[in-house]
Amino acid sequence: MSIWKSIEEEAKDVATGKTTAVANVEKSLKLIDEKQEYKAIIATTRDRALARAKEVDQKIAKGAPVGRLAGVPFIAKDNFLVFGADTTAASNILKGFDAPYQATAIEKLESEGAICVAKANLDAFAHGSSTENSDYFTTLNPYDKSRVPGGSSGGSAAAVALELSPFALGTDTGGSIRLPASFCGVVGYKPTYGLVSRNGVIAMGSSLDVIGPLTRTVEDAGFVTELIAGKDELDSTMIDRAEKDYSQLDKVSLGSLNIGIVKEHMGGGLDPGVKTNVQRVISSLKKAGANVEEISLPSSKYGLAVYYILCPAEVSSNLSRYDGQRYGYSQEGVNNLEESYAKSRSHGFGDEAKRRIMIGTYVLSSGYYDAYYQKAQLVRTKIINELSSAFKKFDVLLGPTAPMNAFKIGENIDDPLKMYLTDVITVSANLAGSPAISVPAGLVEGLPSGVQIMAPQNKDKFLLSVAKRIEEIV
Repeated sequence: MSIWKSIEEEAKDVATGKTTAVANVEKSLKLIDEKQEYKAIIATTRDRALARAKEVDQKIAKGAPVGRLAGVPFIAKDNFLVFGADTTAASNILKGFDAPYQATAIEKLESEGAICVAKANLDAFAHGSSTENSDYFTTLNPYDKSRVPGGSSGGSAAAVALELSPFALGTDTGGSIRLPASFCGVVGYKPTYGLVSRNGVIAMGSSLDVIGPLTRTVEDAGFVTELIAGKDELDSTMIDRAEKDYSQLDKVSLGSLNIGIVKEHMGGGLDPGVKTNVQRVISSLKKAGANVEEISLPSSKYGLAVYYILCPAEVSSNLSRYDGQRYGYSQEGVNNLEESYAKSRSHGFGDEAKRRIMIGTYVLSSGYYDAYYQKAQLVRTKIINELSSAFKKFDVLLGPTAPMNAFKIGENIDDPLKMYLTDVITVSANLAGSPAISVPAGLVEGLPSGVQIMAPQNKDKFLLSVAKRIEEIV
């Protein structure tokens, strides 16, 4: 039996006096304390969260409006600027950083009465697929403590699976919401690029980064998306909402759908158990009357290579601001500015951040820009065009979220290429800016695996509606 009701029900219980915001926050904080062994949480915002909960309860007592998320606790990945705890992106270079303002997504949730209770662990600066690159500790998979939860939003996914709060926020640059959702058996939703403001979220790859929820159900994902989506003058990449009210999902008939199964995602390297789970979902869709056909996206096999050229290039640019001069870690006992830059960054950044900075700087350098960065952008366009063409025939595309289930802690950490391959299926949606969601598809030898569903840009409500139907038949 679940510890929490649906997000909407939790808010209604607080608004109607069935429970209180303070009781909800205390319950969440108690669960965080009891389940510390999983290392999902870097820090709590205990004092601020309890103070905000009291404010919500006082408003309710006075009959004042409290919003659609009244008294609902949530957890934010530690790359969101949040009051009440340091924002470090799980990196030593930002240890002790007190955010001067909050991320727009946090502000929107709090304006609806939600209460941020904690900051979740992640791969430092969101660089990774396992949370093993955190400068603090590795989060443990809720299903098997010897395995990773996925990444980079591993702490957020584990927190939801452990029911530390009704939902959590994550970021997804190449699969960082969907991959841990698959590994931890929860729903992970990456909206269309630009639907949710990135203001106040520490940047990784600015043309790829997307903010989204991790929840226990698709319906909850839609409810959160409804409240965080929409234009923000502080984020110039925002798009207009093409659909209304993501919290009220449409009743989609599976018999009316054309579903494409991406051939390249079902081929070699796919774990047999994961493949069996996906095939079981496909069989259920066919029995429900859906038209299911295989489709080839030939350029998708280059997606990972393209991603690991373009993303590090953007990382190199975005991390240049962490120089030890304005905020964060600054090396003491240096003799000049150049030495301060070098030693602050050398000691402050972890190995993976350094690796991505060096790769990114290399592909942007004058002698290699045309050979790497420019060609990668051309292939990215080809991937976008192939997906656009596929969506002319199919309503959604479906396949596994990841080629495997959760691997053991330490198994891939010394092999960056093997680690990067965990994102081989998820990166295309980021390169194209398309919405994508991971829905639990059952267990493989006791470990969760998910199916990924992709839809055309700006078809977020439709995707969520389809995902809800698929969730019901899995």
